[in-house]
Amino acid sequence: MITTDPIGDWMWEVPLEGGSVRSVRAAETAVAVWNVLASHELAVPAGKVGVSVRPTSNMMDFRINVSGLALERDPLAEGASLSHVMKQADELEGDFLVTVRIDCPGLWEESGGRYRAEKLFNINVDMWGDSLLAVTLETYSDAWLTVDTRDRDQPDVHAANAPRLAAALQEISALLGTPLVPGDANRFATPTETGFEDPRIDGPAYDDSWGTFEPPARAARLRAMLPDSEDEYEVITDCPVRYFTIRRDEQTLGYLWASTGDEAAGYAPRTAAGDAAFEAGVEWLLRLRDAHSRGLSALAALTWVTHSAPRPEIGLPVGDAPEEAPSLDALEELSGRY
Repeated sequence: MITTDPIGDWMWEVPLEGGSVRSVRAAETAVAVWNVLASHELAVPAGKVGVSVRPTSNMMDFRINVSGLALERDPLAEGASLSHVMKQADELEGDFLVTVRIDCPGLWEESGGRYRAEKLFNINVDMWGDSLLAVTLETYSDAWLTVDTRDRDQPDVHAANAPRLAAALQEISALLGTPLVPGDANRFATPTETGFEDPRIDGPAYDDSWGTFEPPARAARLRAMLPDSEDEYEVITDCPVRYFTIRRDEQTLGYLWASTGDEAAGYAPRTAAGDAAFEAGVEWLLRLRDAHSRGLSALAALTWVTHSAPRPEIGLPVGDAPEEAPSLDALEELSGRY
């Protein structure tokens, strides 16, 4: 399963020797860690980079704050977007916290196939002036666990993926010249020096942690992107649901659904599609609000919304008639997997 909040994280702290340490060191470190992940196909092109620079004396004073930069083939080469931003950072005088963050698309193996998540890992590098470099690696997949986040044994998935993660963690430690510190246990899993603890030994912290926490987290993210409104269908149902798959080009973005037995309707973003799934979902949910304001039932709204004024940039419904899932949970399960 793919999550919007991290499954787990690991940290490395690298003391700096002091003196004149250029801000570009943070970007060089982040790219070097990305290259380690890429050697195991845990990161694949093309990631997105964010950079912020703040005085340590006033953390609200962003001197540089950019996001969504493309991680180019040679991101620190002359003329590359990241290189340009880091040159600006190096020109600043004073004591700064320089942060470089890379969202890493990557591949995991499951059921004999290889699947891509637009944010399989995240690399975060904080450089505190000329004294400390802190590197954090987060993962958003449970492919490294013996039991997935819905409490199902997955020995084959674990065997296919966990060794790649363990090797990458070891290589990052060697690259940085310092041992890693596993992150704290969370609602999903407990990180270790080689990956994760086996939840079969002591049991998971929560039953069905994905089903408990992930759908509400995704819904909260979507709500935060929408204006307030009272024109909304119910967002949960115990009835079967009919749905259209929303696809843009070859990528499935999510699933637009309506209940067969009550007035519930909504959009389940395909988490592996990353930000694009949520950005498209905003527009589909606005269309559902429009249908609600017209007095349409949930099922009528599903038909009306998917047949009105297509916009390819937010995806198009697949097929002329909706498919049916036995429950909303079953559809959310689909949206969280591949």
